[in-house]
Amino acid sequence: MTVDEFVQKKVQPELRDLVAEVRALMRLHAPQAEELISYGIPMYRLKKPIAWITPSQSGITLGFREGTQFEDKYGLLKSASRHSKNIRMRTLKDLDRAAIRDYIRQAVELDTR
Repeated sequence: MTVDEFVQKKVQPELRDLVAEVRALMRLHAPQAEELISYGIPMYRLKKPIAWITPSQSGITLGFREGTQFEDKYGLLKSASRHSKNIRMRTLKDLDRAAIRDYIRQAVELDTR
């Protein structure tokens, strides 16, 4: 299954614009990252996975594998596990492009060290 097929089959119609915008930000700020389906969700990978998008009935989560190492000057990251952190969004209004750009930059930087 491609990511496009995943979005059409698994993402609520009202969340597809939000997912499209997050995907566009990932392509713009991490163009070298491979976009694929892994563990049943869209994932972005360089040397290792750096980020993923998880849809739910009420919104999406953008997760970052090494998020606990990020500088979070925007205060949007929430703990997900020992290493990862994520951002929950319900609408395009919740999408902080500057913050996500910064988090993507940090994810790429950590992966390429």
